[in-house]
This record gives sequence, C-alpha cells and structure tokens, in this order.
Amino acid sequence: MNSYVTGETIRRLREKKGMTQEALAERIFVSGKAVSKWETGRGLPDIALLEPLAVALGVSVIELMNGSAVCNRNRSANMNRGKWYVCPVCGNVIRACGEAVISCCGVTLPPLEAEQADADHGIRVETVEDEYYVTVDHPMAKEHYISFLAAVSDQRLQLVKLYPEGNAEARFKTGCVRNLYAYCNRHGLFQVRTRK
Repeated sequence: MNSYVTGETIRRLREKKGMTQEALAERIFVSGKAVSKWETGRGLPDIALLEPLAVALGVSVIELMNGSAVCNRNRSANMNRGKWYVCPVCGNVIRACGEAVISCCGVTLPPLEAEQADADHGIRVETVEDEYYVTVDHPMAKEHYISFLAAVSDQRLQLVKLYPEGNAEARFKTGCVRNLYAYCNRHGLFQVRTRK
C-alpha cells in the first residue's frame, strides 16, 4: 500500500468520473493548479482534504490511499470463494464475499491465504446426526491458541469464536458445508474440505 495518496491515483479516478481538473477543484474548494500539482507529483493534498477528495472521486478514503478502487460487484459468486481478514491488534474476524479493502484498528488488513491443515493444526471432523463435530488438537494457551473455527457453504457462514484456555471444538450444521477453517493466532488460517 502507498503511504499517501498518489497523483496517478487522483488522475485515474478523476478521469474515470469524467471530470476535468477544474471540476474536481471546484468540488473540493481548491484551485485547478492545486489538482494539477497533485497529479504531476509536484505536491500532495492536505490531509484535511482526503475525505472531501474521496467523496468527490466516489471512493472511500482507504481506497484513495490504497490506490485501487473496489468495484461493488460480486466477483466471487458464492461464499466459498470469499476472503478472510483478521485484525492483529484486536482479533476482529471479518469475512467478505468478494474483493474488499478492510481496515481495523488503523491497520489495512490483507486477505488471509488458507493452507491445508497440517500435523500441528489438524482439523478433525466427526459427523454426529446432522452436525459436524470439529476439533483441533492444539494448545490453547494465552499466547498461542486457535482463535476461531468456521464452516462455510455456498450460502452460509457458521463461526465459533474461541478463547485461550478453552477447548478448540465446535459443532456446525452439515447442510452443504464444503470447507472448515481453523485460525491459529500465530500460524494463520488452515482449512479442510468436507466435500468437492
């Protein structure tokens, strides 16, 4: 991510909206020369202008700072192709159905890449009537633990938040669940498929 909005980003977003430099300048109460300087890299907008600039360009401040707009269309087609985000500061868990720019506690979060469950993060699944009983044989100490277990189907997410010194176990309704996930606060996201 860029540390501050770039002139190239401003120019690209302005042109996408079909605005001239003067039209953009008028909307945010600056001169056309100021916008020209930003776009040519000879100056930067004042931080107080970031929110009005983002509004005028039709993006969020995070998208403006990131340099890429997030299109509001579902590219993922279903829940199984969504993205996981976990805040390293507060532990907030966020699931998006498609591409997103997610920020929590002042940190822009990257999407997590799920790895196949390994020996240290083995996800065991037992079917009990109409539920999956999911366990992970993993330490649940305050410094190192499984933070959540989740089951994802084409249309539903089931998530159980776990805490240190508890058990790494959960029950999920089986209905069309394709993937089960476990998140280790030190080693990341692990998954196992229940069906293809």
